[in-house]
Amino acid sequence: MKRYKIKPGTKVDLEEFAPDDTSAVDSKDDAKAELETARERLEALQELLFAEHVHKVLIVLQGMDTSGKDGVIRHVFDGVNPQGVNVASFKQPTPGELDHDYLWRIHRRVPGRGEIMIFNRSHYEDVLIVRVHGNISDEDTERRYRQINEFERMLVEEGTTILKFFLHVSRDEQKKRLSARLSDPTKHWKFSYTDVRERAFWNDYTRAYTELLGSTSTADAPWYVIPANKKWYRNVVISKIIVSALTGLDMKFPKSTIDPAKVHLD
Repeated sequence: MKRYKIKPGTKVDLEEFAPDDTSAVDSKDDAKAELETARERLEALQELLFAEHVHKVLIVLQGMDTSGKDGVIRHVFDGVNPQGVNVASFKQPTPGELDHDYLWRIHRRVPGRGEIMIFNRSHYEDVLIVRVHGNISDEDTERRYRQINEFERMLVEEGTTILKFFLHVSRDEQKKRLSARLSDPTKHWKFSYTDVRERAFWNDYTRAYTELLGSTSTADAPWYVIPANKKWYRNVVISKIIVSALTGLDMKFPKSTIDPAKVHLD
């Protein structure tokens, strides 16, 4: 999975990452089997994380509209105990949130010990939408990149593992997915005219993401560019990266405070 990781300090060119890449898996059937295995492993690791109550895990999902952020949450974490997994979605700030710094609402939702927190969109919205629509200067953007890197480094130093995924979907694939929502009455609720308006800024968003990925992929919190045209491939790649990261924490169940031999049940 290292092929999808953005090396800190490198200049990013999204043209080098094919949205329809499936090279790490032999077939769709193999991917389904590997995803099932990864989900079983993730279920066990999440239980261990929750029981040990030491580590914290933050998963950041970013991507163009229809790239599959909801799908990743639904399929990768299927079967995982919801007691230790939470999801936060950051939309347009409320008036109350705007009274604080832009990271205030984010810091309130970072994971606690033993918890996996998934950000469906995140603090990176504050260097994306405002950037694309010209509501923030180059100087302020650079300042926010620095602040975000420092914020994430602080979280890591305090025991948080951060995994950041950019779901890389092509413009043609986005069109197919938006069209599918229009042709299926059961998916009309997922369609928004905002999607059409923002699609007109595709090239601007691509430039913004390119700059963002290069500026905020750090040793503490690297970005992964995930091919997202094939949903089955997207899911298995992300699941493998998460399982690998959790396995690397070398977690252990806490020592028991009871002697099972002395417990008698009537």
